[in-house]
Amino acid sequence: MIGILYIAIGSLSGSSFYIPFRKVKGWAWESYWISQGVAAWLVAPWLFALLTVPPGTLMDILHDAPASAKWLTIMFGALWGVGGLSFGLSIRYLGIALGQSVVLGLAAAMGTLIPFIVAGEDLFTSRVGILTLVGVAIVLAGIAIIAYAGVLKDKSLSEKERKAAVKDFALKKGILIATLSGVMSACINYGFTSGKAIDEVALQYGTNELFVSNPTLIFILLGGFAVNFIYCLFLNIKNKTYRDYTHASASVFLNNIAFTFLAGFLWFMQFQFYGMGKGQVPASMEAFAWSIMMAMVIAFSNIWGLILKEWKGASKKNLVVLFIGITVLILSIFIIKFN
Repeated sequence: MIGILYIAIGSLSGSSFYIPFRKVKGWAWESYWISQGVAAWLVAPWLFALLTVPPGTLMDILHDAPASAKWLTIMFGALWGVGGLSFGLSIRYLGIALGQSVVLGLAAAMGTLIPFIVAGEDLFTSRVGILTLVGVAIVLAGIAIIAYAGVLKDKSLSEKERKAAVKDFALKKGILIATLSGVMSACINYGFTSGKAIDEVALQYGTNELFVSNPTLIFILLGGFAVNFIYCLFLNIKNKTYRDYTHASASVFLNNIAFTFLAGFLWFMQFQFYGMGKGQVPASMEAFAWSIMMAMVIAFSNIWGLILKEWKGASKKNLVVLFIGITVLILSIFIIKFN
């Protein structure tokens, strides 16, 4: 339960990271997205690794970690970067509630099941395998219910009301991008799995078990940053939005940096606490910790959606369906207790 509590704190942080973007003034999406990326994928990983490993050991840990593990984590980080990039677009077109529900639902299923499949384990005969399948099925059921609530909302609102709730709302485009994002976003969990050899080196240098994944995050998020940086730089040049950085007044620039960096650190904290929590659940159910985090992020995201009035104008029936979906997701979390 302590592990689940850590994951819950991270999930709340992860579901909240998009909120500070609402305070950004005058910057294009690509400008504020890469700004938060500098904080989330470059500054925060190094800062938290330096603070949580024994003093003076970080560079030794990174040097001694197997080269194969480092390259694999960077590769999976780059693949996740495609998912993270399209994730931002999903939120832009679908809103926080529906966008995160679709993306993270797919990421939950893919990130939980594929490591078992790659390892050659039989999910249909072992107790752990069956419980994992049941847990993922419940998560997906919750996602389907919430997605249905989104469809009901889309049908019930006028075009003007949709734009008032989510400025760039586009259901078909958003769902397509969210599907790509969900599949690719699961790669960050494969990065954690590939980085276990780095975790072991950190442990050998005396790192607390709660923080052994922090050096691994440096490599995972470096790959993700590279992909996002290249794409956002391309958009900055194509759309001439590089002027966002040079033509903004000092007060606007500082305001935007402050809120994008806040967003970035909130984003990073979800994986800081995930790394702390996944090691606290039973070893046989560690892979399911990923589904737990995704389910919690989705539940919190939809609560944020209600607070931010993204569901304004939806019928009572629509909201009942939404709450049923959130409840199913929360119930899925406790499947781990049956192990």
